[in-house]
Amino acid sequence: MKNFTTLQWKGGIDGCLELTDQRKLPAQFITIQCKTPDELFDAIKTLAVRGAPAIGVAEGFGVCLAARQIKSSKLSDAVKLIEEKADYLSKSRPTAVNLFWALERMKKTACGFAVKNPNAAIDDLKQRLLAEAQKIYDEDVQMCHNIGINGEKFVPAGGAVLTHCNAGALATAGDGTALAPVFEAQRKGKKFKVYVDETRPVLQGARLTAWELHQAGIDVTLICDNMAGVLMKEGKVNAVFVGADRIAANGDAANKIGTYSLSILAKEHKIPFYVAAPSSTFDLKLKDGSQIPIEQREPHEVLNFMNIKTAPEGVKVYNPAFDVTPAKNITAIITEKGIVQCPTEEKIKKTLNS
Repeated sequence: MKNFTTLQWKGGIDGCLELTDQRKLPAQFITIQCKTPDELFDAIKTLAVRGAPAIGVAEGFGVCLAARQIKSSKLSDAVKLIEEKADYLSKSRPTAVNLFWALERMKKTACGFAVKNPNAAIDDLKQRLLAEAQKIYDEDVQMCHNIGINGEKFVPAGGAVLTHCNAGALATAGDGTALAPVFEAQRKGKKFKVYVDETRPVLQGARLTAWELHQAGIDVTLICDNMAGVLMKEGKVNAVFVGADRIAANGDAANKIGTYSLSILAKEHKIPFYVAAPSSTFDLKLKDGSQIPIEQREPHEVLNFMNIKTAPEGVKVYNPAFDVTPAKNITAIITEKGIVQCPTEEKIKKTLNS
């Protein structure tokens, strides 16, 4: 299905992280290389790489970029630098919990290695960090595959699904989250359609999801964000599939702005609404969605359309990157560990611990 690589580490312990530059799609398919934490920070902040799982994987390799900057031969100094750079990278975007999960995992790896191997060389620490970052990458590929297997049955044969933003291969190391069941259904020979919201203000649906699906030979139709309701009313949508950037303990899910509205429309029209996400996207420390931090992005994304000014100079802008869909609007959460039907805190814990 996938004929491109979203991100990959090139070289050995002093290598670099290569990313597909998603700012350029679909007009250009180019890659960029990050050799420092600063370069990765900028790539994440400006959406060269985006999608909660992909950001998490990238941050794992970001710690390896930080390790390239170690000057001291003392492990204690190296670990301190790793922790400082990880904390710096954690400020690149606030909502996707995978980012923090991956960085904490890498910090623990560095600390654990230093404790167990106090006389080890710095290159040995770098090798251990690179192995852990690659493990995060490989796990993400497998999680996407399992989400596809678990969610494929919800893709209606002969019907149509609607998706919002991009939760495909470009958002992960594997096949994606929300799109993984779609790709798996295609592999099994199902015939279906996919409607894609353009996803204002930066068009991840139009630029990225429509591109991915079209590349894969899937029957895809692009719509403006404000067309979803009438599409449902006309009976053209049988299911909604979306991803998530953070899911609270009770099942409330943060995803790209506009997802909450879709959940209300789907509920009104009695259309199942599925959230697909790996276990790393759950933040069980948060009781509900009201505690999820929502990123506020720059006004120029709304004031301009593809770098053409579309609003008066000086007008105020409200530009949250995400909204929160309450668990009561979610038919099921599809994870690599199983399906959480009508999600509750108890059901989520049971599934994640399975």
